[in-house]
Amino acid sequence: MKYCNSLTQFSRFKTREVKVGNLLFGGDNPIHVQSMTTTDTMDTEATVAESIRMIEAGCKLVRITAPSKKEAENLKNIKNELRKKGYTTPIVADIHYTPNAAEIAAQIVEKVRVNPGNYADKKRFEEIEYTDESYQEELERIREKFTPLVKICKEYGTAMRIGTNHGSLSDRILSRYGDTPKGMVESAMEFLRICRDQNYHNIILSMKASNTRVMVQAYRLLVAKMTKEGMDYPLHLGVTEAGEGEDGRIKSAVGIGSLLSDGIGDTIRVSLTEPPEFEMPVAHMLVNHFNQFKDHEKIDGIKENPLSSFEYKKRHTNTVLNIGGKNVPVVKADFSLKKKITPASFFALGYNYSVPLDKWHISDMAADYVFVGDHNVDFEVPGTLGIIYNYKKWKQHKKGYPCLTTKEYLNEEVQSKKMNMVYACLSDFSAELKDKLRVDKTAVLLIDTNNKNGIAEQRRLFIELINNEIKTPVIIRRAYTDLSENQLQLSAASDIGALLLDGLGDGIFIYAVNSGSDQMVNSLGFGILQASRTRISKTEYISCPSCGRTLFDLQETTAKIRKETDHLKGVKIGIMGCIVNGPGEMADADYGYVGTGKGKITLYKEQTVVEKNIPEEKAVTALIDLIKQHGDWVEKN
Repeated sequence: MKYCNSLTQFSRFKTREVKVGNLLFGGDNPIHVQSMTTTDTMDTEATVAESIRMIEAGCKLVRITAPSKKEAENLKNIKNELRKKGYTTPIVADIHYTPNAAEIAAQIVEKVRVNPGNYADKKRFEEIEYTDESYQEELERIREKFTPLVKICKEYGTAMRIGTNHGSLSDRILSRYGDTPKGMVESAMEFLRICRDQNYHNIILSMKASNTRVMVQAYRLLVAKMTKEGMDYPLHLGVTEAGEGEDGRIKSAVGIGSLLSDGIGDTIRVSLTEPPEFEMPVAHMLVNHFNQFKDHEKIDGIKENPLSSFEYKKRHTNTVLNIGGKNVPVVKADFSLKKKITPASFFALGYNYSVPLDKWHISDMAADYVFVGDHNVDFEVPGTLGIIYNYKKWKQHKKGYPCLTTKEYLNEEVQSKKMNMVYACLSDFSAELKDKLRVDKTAVLLIDTNNKNGIAEQRRLFIELINNEIKTPVIIRRAYTDLSENQLQLSAASDIGALLLDGLGDGIFIYAVNSGSDQMVNSLGFGILQASRTRISKTEYISCPSCGRTLFDLQETTAKIRKETDHLKGVKIGIMGCIVNGPGEMADADYGYVGTGKGKITLYKEQTVVEKNIPEEKAVTALIDLIKQHGDWVEKN
């Protein structure tokens, strides 16, 4: 199944043009950035003020929650106030559970967003066996509930986003397709077919998930399905509940960036647990990264594509030391440009030396290898850290491991018996190199690219390896110069994450010159692996970005929970502002902290309610107790 125009030549997937107010989506129009207000929709003044801050930060589409009829009706006041102040930005009403609110909003604002999983269904997390007949009866019930909204949108010229969320699939979809990307696509298609029967096409689609693998696979499946059925609706991209700070930015870039790299996407939202106006600069930086891909150097086409694009399958490789095979991907750091290397240099890489105890303390995010170039390292280093030298330097003392050019690898007789790292670009792959790699069990490739579309060129290199049955492990190297920390995070997460999500890569090496501290770059490497679900080294927070439904201060609460739990490696905690983004949206979470009333919190173990209506001031302590009860708690060092 085809999900993009080309895996080697960058171009945008051509979608139909959809009008939302004064804005055009899809077609040849630019990728538009949007976000959502966090204020109470009934507070007109606050919602207008926040909308203006978003618009002035670059937001092209303002989404506002309308959980009931009164909020939907108040959208008129909000819209009028914005227009009086000279702002013509289109407004989207965000609807869950309440068809009557959607029908009111569709007569007021330029677009409505509906979630197929809960627009006509009440999720009970029940396992129901449907016959073909009973399943069809459910579809007819949905048609009856949804068609009035379609007719109103058609009459008023209102656009619609059919926005599937991984965590809020209906019991009916789950019973037939499971909690899968295929189920997400089918959930949207059920509603889309109703729209098409009414000859209504002013539609944008989305497939959001907090799990980047699920999210990317769902969008790819959707595009493949649309292509097969002759559809071309624009796509809204987002990683839902991405979180805050560095983690939120990296996770968003891995998911959204993987799709943008293949030309998929007409509008994006970076969902951060931060004030919404902070999302716009991040989203613009992400889009701008891919604007550079145009007119890239030619990459040979693919005759046989061995990649599994709709499910995760890791490339099978040899095991060389702790690289490849069944090992998690390694992180390699760069010290080659330092003036001097001392024991203190390694503190930034997750290693801390205790003089009184005469030993190294190793964190969960300690780099596995460090490239020192031509430096001498004349002191004892941590036993878990591999030192890599330029080949000529290594040849002098035979310490650590060598990094060789392809010429050195093919011509030099003296090489390591344990591990030889071979630096190569796609253009280096001669028949001689392939032949040697095929039989050499000590080789690890360090692949690089100078192509503007480095993702496609490195992916092409992986395909060359697979099709030639070369099982050499590969470390992905990407080089960046003079970038801000934010831009480095977004660019590296997009460039490397896109490959990792396809099961490609046994390690990463971010070579960053004047683009951030050693500690930040090391943290970024582990963050990319965590966001792509290829190596878990810290707690994961599935934290919603807040909206008018939120029942507590999400930013403050997330900070409190993070302070107490950020040492729980591999534990996933969902922090949701309301029941709409509750058990469904945190489908991946081990524990859930969900607002269910003003000042009231309900705790979940996975999708099961454990304790209801806990006073907010006691809820973090109760969450910790719950984690302890299930054996996932460890004390901080």
